[in-house]
Amino acid sequence: MNKLFYKDKPIIGLDVSSTDMKVMSIDLGRRLVTGYGVIDLDPLQVRKAFDEGSNYIINSLKTLLEQKLVGTLASEHVVLGIPTSRTFSRTFTVPASTEPTLKDAVALEVGQYIPIPISLLYVDYEIIERSNGTLTVIMSAVPRKLVDNMLAACEGVGLSVAMIEPSINAVARVLKATEEAYLPTVIVDIGATNTDIAVLDGSVRITGGLATGGNTFTLDIAKKMGVTLENAHQLKVLSGLAPGPKQAKLSSALKPSLHSILTETRKVIRYYNERLSNNNGRLEQILVVGSGSNVPGIGDFFTNELVMPSRVASPWQALDFGELPQPAKQFRSRYISVAGLANVKKGEMWQ
Repeated sequence: MNKLFYKDKPIIGLDVSSTDMKVMSIDLGRRLVTGYGVIDLDPLQVRKAFDEGSNYIINSLKTLLEQKLVGTLASEHVVLGIPTSRTFSRTFTVPASTEPTLKDAVALEVGQYIPIPISLLYVDYEIIERSNGTLTVIMSAVPRKLVDNMLAACEGVGLSVAMIEPSINAVARVLKATEEAYLPTVIVDIGATNTDIAVLDGSVRITGGLATGGNTFTLDIAKKMGVTLENAHQLKVLSGLAPGPKQAKLSSALKPSLHSILTETRKVIRYYNERLSNNNGRLEQILVVGSGSNVPGIGDFFTNELVMPSRVASPWQALDFGELPQPAKQFRSRYISVAGLANVKKGEMWQ
């Protein structure tokens, strides 16, 4: 019954972060966006809804679907993206002989590396590689309360959740299809308040992150240069790190936060190189995405600091909005994760 159900029903993407909620519907055969929308959220209210439960998410969902939707949605069946920062993902290797007891090995990893009792988590895992008598396993865990509260909110507005995944996995799906991310790639997803970092090598192998994002950049500029937040935002997106009369001051303002992101990126790269890379594996590129990536010169900054080709990804050329008005250029980067959710093929779903 489930296979017939998923075969016959189109899937839409729904992405919920700490600062906004986005929905998108794509006709995958034609790569045509049939509907999309976004609504801003209050981070404190979102945290309460995730951890304790409240009507905030369901009320925001209703507003998004009834008032903020551009176009139409193909169905009520969704792939749900949740904040990567609220999930725990880890890749590890075990001898192939332990496959019959792999569940116990996963439980051991959870107990050692995740600061939440396994009884309070939903845990899933998958073997992603078999070689030289070893298994490479990716494990993901997410607090039960968060998942249960999100499922209840979706059901409350008539949506049926077919699959849940961290938002960075959805970003990776888009980049693999549009940005040559079939190469071993470091993804730096700079959101409004958080930055998620991942290594994509066939699949997402490791993730990391920190509470620094595009809003942090704006605050840094406002404080350093003594300007309003509105003016600081304009300076960030119009001048940023690019050559110009304000480059020195803006670079001075932005670099402390950018160096925090670099430090976390280096940790993720080091873990991959030491634990997960095979003999032929070598990271080829850095792709910077997210609403906080709209800083001119940020690609060159990562290239110079990490000595690796880096660029801001622009996957929009792969999507056709048809007769729908497209999001304004400065807001398009917000939709990368939800586009990835809407691009889930039915065969990818966990059965």
